[in-house]
Amino acid sequence: MEIDDFSKIKEGVKGAYSAVATEPDGKHPFPVGRLFALSLGYPEELLDDVPSLAVESFTGVSNVSVFAGIKEGDRVCDVGCGVGLDAFIAARRAGANGKVTGVDFSAQMIEKAQRAKAQGGSKNTDFIVAEAEKIPLSDNSASVVLANGIFNLNPVRDVIFKEILRILKPGGMVFGAELVLTTAPVDPLTCSLNNWFA
Repeated sequence: MEIDDFSKIKEGVKGAYSAVATEPDGKHPFPVGRLFALSLGYPEELLDDVPSLAVESFTGVSNVSVFAGIKEGDRVCDVGCGVGLDAFIAARRAGANGKVTGVDFSAQMIEKAQRAKAQGGSKNTDFIVAEAEKIPLSDNSASVVLANGIFNLNPVRDVIFKEILRILKPGGMVFGAELVLTTAPVDPLTCSLNNWFA
């Protein structure tokens, strides 16, 4: 199936990622879970210290919450938080006086993140179903924004960047990681859902 509009891309991406929340051991078009997190540099002891539900359905492109400059008391927004692995790590780093809000467009991901929180996640975390293009936080409210592999999956990147800048406090910081093409696709005008994640 050729993708000829943004709504089809978004629904395809949402379906693929929602399946990770409901069937973490299923077949997915991208890596998932603990072994993948370890391969990206998440320390084993850190993975042992967060809810297992957040680890088993992890997918991203790097260990953003590990290398991000998060300080005690920071207000953090994890955009495209999935099941919350980065959010839980960020919450531990921000401490009791900090706050982490995870937003994701997949209701299944957020439902599992909330179950992970109940399993033993941080009390200073909130998870909200929301589009990255419409982050439900007020202006200048986040001192740190995390983005772990969301821009390559969303064709309206300019809108997301504007939203991140809107919620970021003056002097705040954005920490992200992304997949980048090193060669042009064979046909840059169209693609299929099968190769969107490749």
